[in-house]
Amino acid sequence: MNSQPAPGLDVLLQNARKRAGLTQEQLAGLSTVSVRAIRDLELGKVQHPRRETLKLLANAMRLSDARRVELELAVDTKSAGRVFQDIYGTGLATPPPPLRPLIGRRAELDALTARLRADHERLLTLVGLPGVGKSRLAQEAASVMHTQYGVPVLWVDPADDAERADGAVANPQATVTGWVRALVRNGEEFEELAALIGSKDTLIVLDGYDVSPSVTSRLLSLLRVCERLKILTTTDRPVQLPGGRLLPLAPLAVPTAADLAAEAPGGSLVADRHAVELTLSHVSYMRPDFLPTDSVVTTVAHICRALDGMPQALEAAASWLLLYSPRQLLDIARTSPLILLDGVTPAAPGSEPTLGERLTAAVTGLDPQAAELLRALAELEDPWTVDGAARRRGTSLARTARDVHALLVRGLIRRLPTAAGEPVGFTVLNLVRAVLDAEPTADSAELVAVPAE
Repeated sequence: MNSQPAPGLDVLLQNARKRAGLTQEQLAGLSTVSVRAIRDLELGKVQHPRRETLKLLANAMRLSDARRVELELAVDTKSAGRVFQDIYGTGLATPPPPLRPLIGRRAELDALTARLRADHERLLTLVGLPGVGKSRLAQEAASVMHTQYGVPVLWVDPADDAERADGAVANPQATVTGWVRALVRNGEEFEELAALIGSKDTLIVLDGYDVSPSVTSRLLSLLRVCERLKILTTTDRPVQLPGGRLLPLAPLAVPTAADLAAEAPGGSLVADRHAVELTLSHVSYMRPDFLPTDSVVTTVAHICRALDGMPQALEAAASWLLLYSPRQLLDIARTSPLILLDGVTPAAPGSEPTLGERLTAAVTGLDPQAAELLRALAELEDPWTVDGAARRRGTSLARTARDVHALLVRGLIRRLPTAAGEPVGFTVLNLVRAVLDAEPTADSAELVAVPAE
């Protein structure tokens, strides 16, 4: 999507002067640039002023580095690379600010930031099902690297097209991230990026990119040239990049069947149960009239279990509380969970695929062998083991272990808590079972009737 053309030097200079609270006469006195020259610049009569003039004006208005670059780009976009190299740092490359606190994921965050800080870990991939929170975790890790360790972060989202029809740029950061996007798309701007980053600490985040072999080759070339560069990608589909590290992200932990069967007080279902804590936070926004009584908390805990602790699914489900009680919502989550995935508000026409569509694609897009295995595992009694799955399929333990591991990395199955010394148990996610059971008809997208309480 194209944006409006970037403002020219005249507008930028006039806006900067007004932000500084200066008249043209005051700016002239502080900068030693004549009032007439300033007036001509703001009227657009001077298209190519001397760099020394811009420097004097920028110093007088105490512009930030980013604002100075805006002035430079308004005069000559080809000088961007040279100008950026002089000021490249955390002020020019910042990750998107988190809009909400991160609930849970402390262990995953610590592990990810530790790898990002390690010299030998330079190419990392967060993989997991749609809606599991890969982007949010990457955003938090990028924020930690930026704020605590002073690492410039170039965050690139394929859905955020920063390019402009006229070739202009909105701001310096958009220019640099545009270079990364161009490199990923067709290999352009490699020299610009390599010269900019050089030997400086930098983190590039490619959020939501399916990295093809050609893209991988470009990224590896950039890593070889920029010796202190790190690249973090997030994706729904696991691809082992050469020399890279694959980091699977599972849904949030949910209360066990034993926890729920024990009818424990509601407070004990929240402690160390981040899926319940996250859902209750959404409930408090949607229905502030709901008090977190033991009954409400217990019902929310059951909903979390039915929706596998999938963060985006839990948020979408909470929006249905505008129409249904927690008990009714639980009934839907148990019988038709896919209906809840996209929330009450329908997606805008032409928007990105919904969570339900992405999750369905993640399951139905499996190759036939993986799909057959997944269906077989969904029929096993929980918790099942790799040994049990091998016996059920009549295949070797080594082959079954390899195939189960592939499904585990994709996030389609999850490991269950087991006692020390007991075999590791697994289960197929409830949402995945629902996709396997769903009939591919238009009627499957309609909301089922819920019995009145």
